[in-house]
Amino acid sequence: MRKRERENPCVVCGHYHKYEEGEVCGVCGHRMPASSEKLVQQSSAFPSEILKDFLYLGSYDNASRGELLKTQGISRILNTVPACQNLYKNSFTYYCLEDEKILQFDNATQFLEQCERDKARVLVHCMSGRSRSPAVVIAYLMKCKGWRFAQSHQWVKDRRPQVELSPAVHQQLLEYEQKIFGSNEPMPTQVSAMPDSSSGFVFGFPKVSDSNTLPIFNQLANTSIFEQTGPNIAPTSFVFGAGRPVDQPFPDNNAFGFIHPNTNEAPMDSS
Repeated sequence: MRKRERENPCVVCGHYHKYEEGEVCGVCGHRMPASSEKLVQQSSAFPSEILKDFLYLGSYDNASRGELLKTQGISRILNTVPACQNLYKNSFTYYCLEDEKILQFDNATQFLEQCERDKARVLVHCMSGRSRSPAVVIAYLMKCKGWRFAQSHQWVKDRRPQVELSPAVHQQLLEYEQKIFGSNEPMPTQVSAMPDSSSGFVFGFPKVSDSNTLPIFNQLANTSIFEQTGPNIAPTSFVFGAGRPVDQPFPDNNAFGFIHPNTNEAPMDSS
C-alpha cells in the first residue's frame, strides 16, 4: 500500500485524511459534510452567540477560522473533543475536556465562569456544534444561571437551530439537572404569607394550631382578666399592683403568666 503523502493536511481539522474524497479522519472523525450540512456551514462561518459579548457556540470549522474569531473579540476556546487539534495555541487560550464519552460539566462550567469573571469572550465547540458543545453550554446555563434543562435547551436551540443532542448526551444533562436541583421536576414557587394582624402578638413564635388555642390579647372571644373580677364588684375595687378582694378567685386561665402571690415561685424571665 502506497504511503500517504503528508504535505497537505486537511484544511479544516489539520489531520491527514482525504477530506475532499469524503474520507473520515481517523483522529477526530471529521468528514466532508453532506449537501444539507454544507448549506448550514456556508451560512454559519461565524459561531452562534449564546450570551451577548461573552459565550459563543460553534463547530470545529468555526474554531479553525482564527481571523474570524478575532474579529468577534473571542480570546478563549473550550474544546469539548479531546482528539481535536488546537490550531492556534499562540493566539487563543484553550481548555480541553479529557473524556471522549462522559462530558465533564463541572470542569467546563468552572472554566466558563472564570472567562465571565475576566470579561473574556469564549467559544465552545465540538466537531459539528450540534451535541457535545451545546450540552456544555446548556449545563453552564443550568449551573450558573439557575435555569432548568428545558429552558436552557430552548434558549440554545433558538440561537443555534442545528442543535441536536444525542440520546447519551441528553441523558447526561438530565442527570446533571437532578444533581443541581435535586429533581427533574420544576420546583413550585413558594410564597411566604405575611403574618395575620388579627392573630395577636406572636413575637416570632410559630402559630399555635386551632386545636390547642391559647388566649390572645386582642381576640374578643377570650375574656380579659379585667372582666373576670365578678359581676357584683365595682371596677374601682381593682387597683393594678394592689391586693385583690379576699373572696375573688384567681382566673384558671392565666393569660399573662403571672405567678400567684404568697408562693415561693420566682417570676419567669422573659428573656
